Amino acid sequence: MGRNLKPRHKATRRFGENVADTIKSPLDKGRNYPSGIHGPKKTFSKTSEYGKQLSEKQKAKAIYGILEKQFRLTFDKARKMPGDLGQNFLTLLENRLDNVIYRAGLAQTRRLARQLVSHGHFTIDGQNNNIPSYSVKPGQVIKVKDNKISKDYWKKFGEKEGEIASAGWLAVDKDKMTITVNSRPNKDELPANIDVPLIVDFYSR
Repeated sequence: MGRNLKPRHKATRRFGENVADTIKSPLDKGRNYPSGIHGPKKTFSKTSEYGKQLSEKQKAKAIYGILEKQFRLTFDKARKMPGDLGQNFLTLLENRLDNVIYRAGLAQTRRLARQLVSHGHFTIDGQNNNIPSYSVKPGQVIKVKDNKISKDYWKKFGEKEGEIASAGWLAVDKDKMTITVNSRPNKDELPANIDVPLIVDFYSR
């Protein structure tokens, strides 16, 4: 199983955005420039169109924590679907099981969500599933396994007060520890911080 093990904070500084969704970010300290021993570099050169496309692709990969092969396979799958290619592509990325766990508010980062899935904490419609890239479908119910509820992580999670902030296309039942996938995310619910036309142009060269 391929994993993106590159330093998260370096990616955050390179893209000027907290792509790792970590609570602490180097951007909070004003370090919104690529890491290096010489500090921020002044440059007057303009980025080429190809450079912009490549940077946006790399940023999206860093956000979802996946490697090039899987990212490209997802794009190729979206290309075969009817409708808008860019929207289909983002929808497929959002429908990944690890991302759904993150969007449901059961994990603070996608990396943690991926770890929980890989360690077998969830079932889908009563069936075990430990595949982070699994594409969930509307109507499916994701549940924390009964034998995992006693783990410290879920004990502390259950003690948290207030409502869980989750995406509108998901319904979370904190008492039953379930996520119901009501629908696929619509256009307005897709991430706005990814300029997907640049990625489409990159793979359409």
